[in-house]
Amino acid sequence: MTPGEMAEVREDLEAFAAEMFGAFTRADQRRWGQAYVRGLLLDGRRKSVEPMAARLGEDGNRQALAHFVTTSPWDPAHVRARLAWRMQDAIAPTALIIDDTGFLKDGDASACVSRQYTGTAGKVTNCQVGVSLHLARDHASAPVDWRLFLPASWDAASAKADPDKVARRTRCGIPADLGHVEKWQLALDMIDETRSWGVHVPLAVADAGYGDAAAFRLGLQQRGLHYVVGISTTLSAHPGEARPFTPAYNGTGRPPVAKYPDKPRSVKELAIAAGPKAAKPVSWREGSRPGRARSGFKRMYSRFVALRIRPAGREVRDATEGAELAECWLLAEWPAKEAEPVQFWLSDLPADTPLTTLVRTAKLRWRIEHDYREMKQALGLAHFEGRTFGGWHHHVTLVSLAHAFCTLRRLNTAPKDTAPA
Repeated sequence: MTPGEMAEVREDLEAFAAEMFGAFTRADQRRWGQAYVRGLLLDGRRKSVEPMAARLGEDGNRQALAHFVTTSPWDPAHVRARLAWRMQDAIAPTALIIDDTGFLKDGDASACVSRQYTGTAGKVTNCQVGVSLHLARDHASAPVDWRLFLPASWDAASAKADPDKVARRTRCGIPADLGHVEKWQLALDMIDETRSWGVHVPLAVADAGYGDAAAFRLGLQQRGLHYVVGISTTLSAHPGEARPFTPAYNGTGRPPVAKYPDKPRSVKELAIAAGPKAAKPVSWREGSRPGRARSGFKRMYSRFVALRIRPAGREVRDATEGAELAECWLLAEWPAKEAEPVQFWLSDLPADTPLTTLVRTAKLRWRIEHDYREMKQALGLAHFEGRTFGGWHHHVTLVSLAHAFCTLRRLNTAPKDTAPA
């Protein structure tokens, strides 16, 4: 925002900040919290403390801003809970979306930085990785919870521990009891936390980095959540019509147990076996290119195969009572000009779920990519220069507030037919 635009919304921002920081007992924390969010919203290439202070006028106290975001003892969970309540009412979310994003780093002094893969760079590089949970529906979304991923190299109890990184834990303010936890488990932890705030959304969406983990899918089911998650082409499964059988007992040795007559196949093989004629055209939302749709933009369109399958694998088998594996949806995108499917999802939505619902839910994940892009390009998500674990969590929480304020303004000015149902 320009200074002029900020002047027009300053009163609304102060009211929003007062609501979000309502748990703060100290007036100075409320003041610098509101100033920090205002600094994130103001135009400027860098959104680290020093350049923000230069733009904030009477609130441009670099030392006070740095102290608030880095070392001030406020609990970001209290702010995130208030944010989740506000955005749940504003968005009326139909799904939780979970993903992670990279924070590229040159040095090795920041908490949890390591050489690791991030989709932000598309390769293994020196970075931090943050996992986030977003409330979403087709027209709006908002990040409401975060976790900083701690690599095994930072965990003294891990066989992969790096003594230099372990030695930096205290300096980075990493809690002594915090160990290496897989990202899918961090996602389940955030779901549990948002539920403890009274935020209940019955559906989860994630990419293959989470969907490939059978333990993640089972964790969602145990929590009573349906899911539509990306999966790799190699995930194994039986066709939906497959049934286990028990071989005849010959009277010697252990009685045979029920099993499936054929070995499971990859989901890619199952989709290809269905053939391109099984693919049906589906349009799921309006894109950004000019077109003839009501909004003036071209609608997103492709062809999809939907099959009933029974996911296999040791973890799934071990968690299954009886011999029969649970039936799920396999959704595969198979564009008309492609020789084979290009993307795959797994879902435990009911068997009578329409194809359009499966597709639109799977494709809803674009919302989290949109959020990451907006937060990084306009709101300084990756500009935090502090090195502490707590400071990182403070910064991403404040960026989420800035993002939510922008989202609320858009919702308030959007046509009524795009407002939450």
